[in-house]
Amino acid sequence: MSTRAIVITGAASGIGRATALEFAKQGDHIVLSDINIEGGQETLQLIRDLGVQAHFIKVDVSVDAEVKAMTQLCIDKFGRLDVMVNNAGIGLDLKYFDQIEDDHWHKVIAINQTGVFYCMRAALKIMVAQKGGCMINIASAAGIGAAPRMGAYAASKHAVVGMTKTAAHEYGKFNIRINCVCPSVIETPMGDGYVGAQPELKSMMLQAVPMRRFGKSEEVAKTIAWLSSSDASYINGVAMRIDGGFRA
Repeated sequence: MSTRAIVITGAASGIGRATALEFAKQGDHIVLSDINIEGGQETLQLIRDLGVQAHFIKVDVSVDAEVKAMTQLCIDKFGRLDVMVNNAGIGLDLKYFDQIEDDHWHKVIAINQTGVFYCMRAALKIMVAQKGGCMINIASAAGIGAAPRMGAYAASKHAVVGMTKTAAHEYGKFNIRINCVCPSVIETPMGDGYVGAQPELKSMMLQAVPMRRFGKSEEVAKTIAWLSSSDASYINGVAMRIDGGFRA
């Protein structure tokens, strides 16, 4: 496989960092982004320690100009953009629908939905011009079913699934594949933030997973890497569950 140019948002920790490391092991060049500069620099060093060319840029995906600067950095450094991984996202506190404040709603939608839209739009302009590319959006099990007390998050992730399927249909003719993955609870800082401090909730959620464990970032990363590879060359417009059977 020839060396590819990859952009990964939300790369400072969790699934984003694990995905960056997975691509780095394949020798791909990588642009990392996150609002967390310290974590992003840590990921960058881990990548460079593997002998791979990589760059970090601070990006708030809810700001279109910053997203455009990120994709332009990839073009400036590597000459193309082969794979875009739209991973940046937030969850915030658990709240019943009638208790969701405006700020909570708008912040989640701005990052998880509008941010993915900005990233997709910027990457698609490049991929259409170069006549090919691949995009993986990080949705959620909350984007393909109910997610009690996570109304804003569920709304945003349902939107990611919808945008993925629609764009896959529109851009397949340009040799661009667009898929998304739908993890359930994964052992990441965000996943731990939901269940780590609530033993009863953690126990209840574990019982809902047939495999009786939560997923690991590396398991999601390997799926993302496979979906972006030539082994998955005819997979387009898919929302792939990574949930231990939770939504089965």
